[in-house]
Amino acid sequence: MPFSSAGCNPGLEKTKEAAWKWADHHGVELSPVARKKMIRTRPELWISLIFPSASQQHLDLFCQWLFWAFLVDDEFDDGPAGRDPRMCGSAITRLVDVLDGAVPHSAMELALEELRNRTYRGRSAAWVRQFRRDTVAWLWTYYAEAVERAAGQVPSRAEFVKHRRDSVAMQPFLDLHEITAGIDLTDAARSLPAYIALRDAVTDHSGLCNDICSFEKEAAMGYEHNAVRLIQRDRGCTLQEAVDEAAIQLARITERVRRAERALAEEMDAAKIEGAERVALERCVRDYRGLVRGDFDYHARAERYTRPDLVEPEERSELSRFFAA
Repeated sequence: MPFSSAGCNPGLEKTKEAAWKWADHHGVELSPVARKKMIRTRPELWISLIFPSASQQHLDLFCQWLFWAFLVDDEFDDGPAGRDPRMCGSAITRLVDVLDGAVPHSAMELALEELRNRTYRGRSAAWVRQFRRDTVAWLWTYYAEAVERAAGQVPSRAEFVKHRRDSVAMQPFLDLHEITAGIDLTDAARSLPAYIALRDAVTDHSGLCNDICSFEKEAAMGYEHNAVRLIQRDRGCTLQEAVDEAAIQLARITERVRRAERALAEEMDAAKIEGAERVALERCVRDYRGLVRGDFDYHARAERYTRPDLVEPEERSELSRFFAA
């Protein structure tokens, strides 16, 4: 990993406490099995590693988003909604409607409404559109996977790379980064090819890193939407060979980050971007490096990935009740 670590946000323990209090306050009462999984997942660690200098207020908000996102992820990956396209599509439609202002009904929907209101406060219409687009794109990837599972289909490696860019859910957190950085990128800045390439590289790194670390758990559950598994299938190689190839690809993605950084500097010069807009983009370049390193370090430390313990099939659906009206 060529990028240096900025360490961990000192507010980690406070944000952990705040996340559990927030969940209890909004009726997201985790079963013993779900609670154990969340403790091992350590959302507060990931947030504290990728946002080492965020204020406590922002750290708490971002961690609560991640707490909520992990509950969604476990439900659609492990629960019945992930294997029933109609159930999956209905649940996602309700969540998107709430994100757009509909009246919430379930605990998860109520929690989403509260997060949305706190997050949108003071943000520009352009930023809200970006965050909404990225969040909705992430949610609908679960439906795509449910349909493919039901149809007995497996994506190609190229198809999966594009899919994973949304399904890893990193894009919304790159948007949230602007809150703690005190910036609000213009549409022109967001449209620079090198900035788009930089975001894609950061997101691709997170997705592949996650796939390498979670392959064992997902393979045991028959989950095929994993880069390591797809490499193994496409090449007819051993698991170790697939993991080794994925690691090589991960290193190549860090080079893509560097190339995008250089290209972005050239594009800012070409577009004569100066002042606050240039400062904001340069802040993204600096912080995205730390974000990549923080995400990498998290996967090496969280027990969700370092010590995967499989749950029994009947336990995998316990999160389903959070989506019930």
